[in-house]
Amino acid sequence: MGKHVIVGAGQVGGQLAELLMAKGHDVTVVTRSGSGPDGVRKVAASAADRDRLIEVTRGADTLYNCMNPRYHEWAEIWPPVAASLLATAEQTGAALVALGNLYVYGPVDGPMTEDLPQAAPGHKGQIRAKMWDDMLASHQAGRARVTELRASDFYGPGSTENAYIGSVRFVRPLLAGKRVTFLSDPAQPHSWTYLPDVARALAIAGTDERALGRVWHIPTAPAFTAQSFGERLCELAGAPAPRIGTMPRPLFNAIGLVNPMMRELRETRYQFDAPYILDSSAFQNTFGVAPTSVDEGLKAVIAAA
Repeated sequence: MGKHVIVGAGQVGGQLAELLMAKGHDVTVVTRSGSGPDGVRKVAASAADRDRLIEVTRGADTLYNCMNPRYHEWAEIWPPVAASLLATAEQTGAALVALGNLYVYGPVDGPMTEDLPQAAPGHKGQIRAKMWDDMLASHQAGRARVTELRASDFYGPGSTENAYIGSVRFVRPLLAGKRVTFLSDPAQPHSWTYLPDVARALAIAGTDERALGRVWHIPTAPAFTAQSFGERLCELAGAPAPRIGTMPRPLFNAIGLVNPMMRELRETRYQFDAPYILDSSAFQNTFGVAPTSVDEGLKAVIAAA
């Protein structure tokens, strides 16, 4: 079994740690607070402290970037953290597996595949694009071994309160028969990536050399709308038919004037104003894995609500 170091213990890092530990791996989780699942080695450190991160990672097979700073802190936090992670991979020889997102592509007409150009017009996408460009340059120069796995918006057990169709904002109110307000158009088809599938894909990428040197899209079920998600959720749970409203754009923008999280969401609202479709066939075909079906995911969501 191998040694794995995970930076971040949130909705993905914690599940990844538990999955790797269940497979018999030696797992260390690095967070500022020293938090993490029971049974793993927990280290309190800043991921931007490259000397400390190198010390913790030395001898490891794989280093995972599962951090997710608050949107309005990306410009401040990501550059030093990304530099530290890459330097650690270069110094220790650990493969760097980064969890990315789709912001790097910007608005796209049609299904998103890994060969699309990184054409993000917004600063969050540009920050993530530079992170990958730096990683790939190091890989191509023979200084590090890297890969990045990109997912769409998350759903599933353990999702945070900010998730569009997460338990706090969407699932629990609907199951209680309450009306919910979706931040954009709930009738637009959208790809949603199931959280346990994210952890599984990262674990595969961190233990299979075939993953290195390129970007992959995490296995994701066919797109569905927030409206259809709510309807099937309530049907499976025996709850009243869902009542889902839309937040008008003027109100969305107005809230952003006083709420930094909402202000940052204005940059990526385009993802919900038109079909937003992820093609994950490359990873599925290469590694022989399929995404969790929507019904199976919904049943797990209901059980965890």
